[in-house]
Amino acid sequence: MRLGPAARSACALGAATALNLPFGTLYAFSVLLAPIEASLAVGRAATSFVFALAIVTLTAGMMLAPRLYRTTPPALVALGCGSASAAGLALAASARELVQFALGYGVLFGLGAGVGYILVQQGVNQTVRARSGLANGYVVSLYPLGAMIGAPLLAAANARWGLAATLAGLAAAAFFGCALAAALYRASSIRMHDASGAAPSGEPQWPLFLRLSALFFLAASAGLLVLSQAAGIVRAYGGEAALAVGATTFITGAIAASRVAGGWLTDRFPVPQVAVGANLCSLAGALALWLWPAPQTAVPALAMLGMGYGFVSGLSAAAIARYWPRNAFGQVASRLYVAWCLAALLLPVVAGWLFDRTGGYGTAVAIAGALSAAGALVGAGLPRRPSAAAPKDR
Repeated sequence: MRLGPAARSACALGAATALNLPFGTLYAFSVLLAPIEASLAVGRAATSFVFALAIVTLTAGMMLAPRLYRTTPPALVALGCGSASAAGLALAASARELVQFALGYGVLFGLGAGVGYILVQQGVNQTVRARSGLANGYVVSLYPLGAMIGAPLLAAANARWGLAATLAGLAAAAFFGCALAAALYRASSIRMHDASGAAPSGEPQWPLFLRLSALFFLAASAGLLVLSQAAGIVRAYGGEAALAVGATTFITGAIAASRVAGGWLTDRFPVPQVAVGANLCSLAGALALWLWPAPQTAVPALAMLGMGYGFVSGLSAAAIARYWPRNAFGQVASRLYVAWCLAALLLPVVAGWLFDRTGGYGTAVAIAGALSAAGALVGAGLPRRPSAAAPKDR
């Protein structure tokens, strides 16, 4: 029996939820910093490198995804993502040295997550017609939502059973989520290309794309600093271990909500207005932490820094759906996330390097504030509506 449009949209959103939530624990990486450093006898710069490597391979997976889903049924692609990521986490669980851990977590886990991320976004944009901004905001919110759920679970599992068992459990969760997504795709017969829709345009609208990429790069640089090292930052400002874990949960939840809100706001307000407001939110957080460095200030300030990135993430996905045809969504999104990858290689790694030498995050927070100010200027220059030449199929 062929499902109706509403049921197929629900299946696409369900598949996105099942697949992205376990992978979203990548954003809870900071709660495992100390256990990983103790297990492998490495410093903060080394663990920051593993996180950055995972972002690089995740981006590589995003770039690979459009080629895979054009030639392979989405159910098989989802199962492949689960298999690769589960194998990587199992390899990381048994690691006794940095190279093996980086190969498992930083390469295989990241690669599977990246392919899956674009796969489910393309599936949603092939089926959801109304309120596409809200739908895209929801999909990109699943990573921080997964981190919000995963942070306390990972911390508790590590305290009770150790790092190896924690990573093995995460491997099982990632494979199960991908298998559930595969079942939903198979049941709903969702295809990743709509023959009735507009073909991907030969004109990539480079000025618009580059400006949107610059906006995403600047916001993600500050946001990934928070997501990768929130627990460490709170501890550096004097917070206790329990506060650090609680802060990570709260902050990732705030970022998840802001991603949904970023997409929802673009359904109602011009993109440049949302972009400027998002970056001003980040700037206010950086200024607050720089002026009043204390554990009581760190949590709300880091939340504001992260929420600014969340708003930009939601509006960026919604902007792709607005400015490009739905058949091109995955291709454009995968290119846009190169900016996200470059951001992961900038401030999070620099912050880890600075922490190893100074024992603090003051300079990194100041850099995040400067990037947010620049992001507000870039966002103000985005077009209020699609160009007349942009292809339409909605």
